[in-house]
Amino acid sequence: MEFDELEIRVDSRKVYHHGKEIFLTYTEFEMLVLLARNPGRVFSKDQIYDMVWKESYIGDYNIVTSHISHIREKIEDDPANPIYIQTVWGVGYRFNQKIGSVS
Repeated sequence: MEFDELEIRVDSRKVYHHGKEIFLTYTEFEMLVLLARNPGRVFSKDQIYDMVWKESYIGDYNIVTSHISHIREKIEDDPANPIYIQTVWGVGYRFNQKIGSVS
């Protein structure tokens, strides 16, 4: 999957930004792929947790927020103004559907 300057190679589990390899943890990679495969779809924190960790979680979903923050620090030119992963306030997160995939 290619989105402007971001390339996600699912089979080899590699991510490139501006042609430079970006190292993501297992969980960060799974979250990025979930969002990138569903551009425009909003996922709540509990949906992300359930789908990535493959279990229901009862408690604080700040772990999802923390991972999103780490991903943004790695793939965004300006993490404070993200282009790829957008926050939908009060709902969750989505991958920007206006960035077309070339894959």
